[in-house]
Amino acid sequence: MNHCGDPAHGGWWSRREFLRVGAIGGLGLTLGDYLRLAAAEEAAPTARAQSVIFIFLAGGMSHIDTFDPKPYAPIEYRGELGVVETRLPGVVFGGLLRQTAQVADRLAVIRSMTHGEAAHERGTHNMLTGYKPSPAIVYPSMGSVVAHELGPRQNLPAYVCIPSAGDTFMGAGYLSAQYGPFSVGGDPAHRNFEVRDLNLPDGVDPERMERRRTLLAAVDEHFAALERSDALTAMDTFYQRAYDLISSEAAREAFRIQAEPEAIRDEYGRHAIGQRLLLARRLVEAGARFVTVVYGGWDNHQQIRQAMESQLPPLDQAFAALVRDLERRGLLEGTLLVLTTEFGRTTRLNKDAGRDHWPKVFSVVLAGGGVRGGQIVGNSTAYAQEPAERPVNPQDIAATLFTLLGISPSKRLISPGNRPIDIARHYEILTELI
Repeated sequence: MNHCGDPAHGGWWSRREFLRVGAIGGLGLTLGDYLRLAAAEEAAPTARAQSVIFIFLAGGMSHIDTFDPKPYAPIEYRGELGVVETRLPGVVFGGLLRQTAQVADRLAVIRSMTHGEAAHERGTHNMLTGYKPSPAIVYPSMGSVVAHELGPRQNLPAYVCIPSAGDTFMGAGYLSAQYGPFSVGGDPAHRNFEVRDLNLPDGVDPERMERRRTLLAAVDEHFAALERSDALTAMDTFYQRAYDLISSEAAREAFRIQAEPEAIRDEYGRHAIGQRLLLARRLVEAGARFVTVVYGGWDNHQQIRQAMESQLPPLDQAFAALVRDLERRGLLEGTLLVLTTEFGRTTRLNKDAGRDHWPKVFSVVLAGGGVRGGQIVGNSTAYAQEPAERPVNPQDIAATLFTLLGISPSKRLISPGNRPIDIARHYEILTELI
């Protein structure tokens, strides 16, 4: 495909677009008319959210045991965990979500999420990128797109992963490596938790670091005259952002979860998900744009009741605490919360009293960041096996997230080979949320 530069259209035009301009000329429209229409399509929406906390429940959490219970279904479908009344009239959650039920008026629960990928890697790719996997290209995660479009703020990395970016699909994909995530590299729940590479090595004071930085800049300038590549550009960016982070006391303090009052740490829970969400709150409060929190263990093919009784109460405590804490601090309206997973689980219990992979329908929860809470979006069938109304796809979630952040989902990014690719594709913005 041939391309020609044009700043009004993301920098590149395809042959197809030139043909389109020729066609609309026959309708009495000028090139200027076309450019204005194209610019209008890509105009950035008004931002309602300043940050995102994206909570990813790796493994595939059961929807029927959590946000879409079916209390009148036979026991072999509904399971044994029961239900709990929420603050929304007539709406129940799974029986172990007692604290989350008390903040349901702040939540928008999508009960009709659907895609066609039943394998872990493909389901993860769908939910982290908003794209189906492709053998031809590696798509960037939503966090990397946000880092690319909005950049860092207050010396903090734009995109952070807690505890780490262990999955390829959390990365920058076809974008430059400089838009990849910063991994904290440890679990905030551990007693001696420290973010790796955040402090100066022993024997290196700030003055010595500045001298090293000046020398490094001189060496970089020399080699840049010989060769310039994405890897070198990304390396320069890494050095600069690392310097900004290490040299900023306020930025380093955002990662120091030990500074949090004991009562707040207890409110979130002294467990993995509690302290991860607390650290996420500290980071967005300090200026991080996008924080992905990973909490695994939801691939429950056997004995799902026991697994849920172990995993779900900590998540219930931590998520409800995060909603309350953000609201107390006046941060909920500007912070978009997304609680999601790879796919759902089969709604009929298997021979091992577990549930298997099921992408046809599952649940996603959003709150804050301009989202209208206190509502259920879509519904599943009587046994929670497929959408009954308002099916929602991963690309719809991605486009809505970008819109809330003030990023046009119709904008095009440039992949290697100067190929323009839509930030999101084949989507419907969830207007009932906004």
